[in-house]
Amino acid sequence: MRCERCQNTDPKYFYNDKGTYYCRRCVAFGRLDVGTVPKAYTYVPKRHRCNYDLEFQLTDQQLKASKEIVTHLAAGYDVLVYAACGAGKTELTMEPLKQALNAGKKVGIAISRRQVVLEIAQRMQRAFKTLKVVPVCQGYTEITEGDLIVCTMHQLYRYHQAFDLLVMDEVDAFPYKGNELLAAVARNSCKGRILYLTATPDSAMLKEVSEGRLKMVELFQRPHGHPLVLPLIKQLPVPLQLVSLLMIMRQQKKPMLIFVPTIDLAQRYGLLFSPLFHCASLTSKTIEKDQIISRLRKRELDFIFTTTILERGITIPGVDVVVLQSDHPVFDEASLIQIIGRVGRSRDCPSGMGVFYCIRKTTAIKRCVRALEKMNETLVSNLF
Repeated sequence: MRCERCQNTDPKYFYNDKGTYYCRRCVAFGRLDVGTVPKAYTYVPKRHRCNYDLEFQLTDQQLKASKEIVTHLAAGYDVLVYAACGAGKTELTMEPLKQALNAGKKVGIAISRRQVVLEIAQRMQRAFKTLKVVPVCQGYTEITEGDLIVCTMHQLYRYHQAFDLLVMDEVDAFPYKGNELLAAVARNSCKGRILYLTATPDSAMLKEVSEGRLKMVELFQRPHGHPLVLPLIKQLPVPLQLVSLLMIMRQQKKPMLIFVPTIDLAQRYGLLFSPLFHCASLTSKTIEKDQIISRLRKRELDFIFTTTILERGITIPGVDVVVLQSDHPVFDEASLIQIIGRVGRSRDCPSGMGVFYCIRKTTAIKRCVRALEKMNETLVSNLF
């Protein structure tokens, strides 16, 4: 037996309901009996005459990368964009999206996290002013059809065999990373080409590149041209980490995100430091997430104690970062690269500070630093 939606063949995931088997692995997306093919998504094809407007002109490196993407897609390949945080991955997709839309193709963008879906949908609407850009995620499921669909990975189940071009952003992030179910749902939603975006490609994707089944485009230069910020590693016992953090906070003049490994610690430290500083905690349990981030942008807050929920999809000009207990297992290489990637993104503040506190340097910490050093080395070599 095989499920035609998630490609499951493991007998333990099939349930016999009065002689009819169905797949329990993907039943959250609706029951699908064995032998039944999911109904293809139907829509009216439309040729657009759209163009996009950007707040800044693309750099020479961005233009080069964008042209490479278009060339590989036209040749019939899926494409992996391996780009540094803040290099402008979203902007690289706009030319391929425009060409596909103007050719009458169905296009979509899938992202791991709901908050980033809403942000990217707004950015795409500002860029493609003549299109109807529709976000599809928790709280936004009443309208699921538009000229350009931006959705979470889970929502791709609605679009079986719909997309001629599918942009898969943040493929290195939870919940997509290592999730065979979501990978199968994503693949089945696309009848054409897939454009993957990531700052940390895994070994499986790099193997596909080496075997020629996937084309890779690299971009390690941020638009402002400055090198990526490298973290300062401080090895201290946890109590001394807090003492050192207190000293930094007393001297800090810019907004700061302070990452901790658990929700409980974020909440406790937010309360602990609130009598001394304008600070708050932000986790997946926080109700007013947008308001807290807005207060940090306005400098009504100086510090936010947070979990990995803010490791990506947020840009705050001039922000610095600290990671307490960065040797905790929750902070893998991809997570640490994303966290330090919050620093130095702005043209006005192209540098900044990032501190990783730890008792010992884990493999993840070492790989994070080495990956950033390699990107900077590549950046320098491309200049000469």
